[in-house]
Amino acid sequence: MPLDAASIGQRIVVRYVVGGTGPSGGPAMSDAIGRVRAVDETSVTLERRDGRTQVVAFSDFVTWKAVPDRPLRRRRAVDVSADELTRITSLGWPAIESVHLGDWELRTSRRFTGRANSVAVHGDPGLPLDEALGRVREFYASRDVPALAQVVVGSTAERGIRAVGWVPMVGYHGGAVVQVADLEPAYAADPTARIAPTADDDWLVNYGRVNDPAAARAVLEGPATVGFVSIGSPAVAIGRVVVTGEWAGIACVEVAPDHRRQGLARRIVETSLAWAVEHGADKAYLQTMRTNHAALALYEPYGFVDHHDYLYLEPGTTASAQ
Repeated sequence: MPLDAASIGQRIVVRYVVGGTGPSGGPAMSDAIGRVRAVDETSVTLERRDGRTQVVAFSDFVTWKAVPDRPLRRRRAVDVSADELTRITSLGWPAIESVHLGDWELRTSRRFTGRANSVAVHGDPGLPLDEALGRVREFYASRDVPALAQVVVGSTAERGIRAVGWVPMVGYHGGAVVQVADLEPAYAADPTARIAPTADDDWLVNYGRVNDPAAARAVLEGPATVGFVSIGSPAVAIGRVVVTGEWAGIACVEVAPDHRRQGLARRIVETSLAWAVEHGADKAYLQTMRTNHAALALYEPYGFVDHHDYLYLEPGTTASAQ
């Protein structure tokens, strides 16, 4: 059976030639496994379990087959490294502009949220640290936005960047805790909840961090598999769920002040997790403030535990200007 538009969403493994000679003397081959996200006349795009995509040309195909939707073995959420999880969370909250500096990702989105307007520091920038940070400062200066670095608390990167004069960003949104959970096979989705592929005005007005609706929508609607959950008409409770590979991201859970303490946030979360499992996720992450005790209590019954904290660093007065 050929791969076509009907295959989108299916999980497959493809064996394909990569060029050169293999160990047996024949053509060298490799395997790619993932969920089909796009098919055209010449190639298929697969989304791998970490959310990154791979394009394989049909001309390189040797064979392919469908594989079980949920692997028999899976990594536990807590076993994924902080660097890898930072890459995954960035895919779920994609910046309008994203430029790679080695493994680092320089992100800017017209100032909509720190996550989409900072350099995600993970792996190796491919340059000496001073030079890499100089490139970061140049990138953000050319776009007239502050230079920020999102770093994992306690990491070698944090220590190195602090050592050359960068300092923690001051203010409530200076960082967050990332929590993770392994998902169960089924959750009780709320039958009254609506899940849309885009953030309409009714949803967006309930998300209180929007100064530029166009920029917000570009980031929030960026991933291929994203759902905007709402309850009520007009909406009195909202949430956002995104699936990239085997991971779901839960965010933007908000309840109108005069409708709180009625279980609406729990219904949004439960519906979001049900949707995530339906779309192939078996792990989930969320990002919230250490001081947001209500949010931490909301997620705890679903098995969410601390993975790591991150904070934003900005150039201090003694930072190198290189």
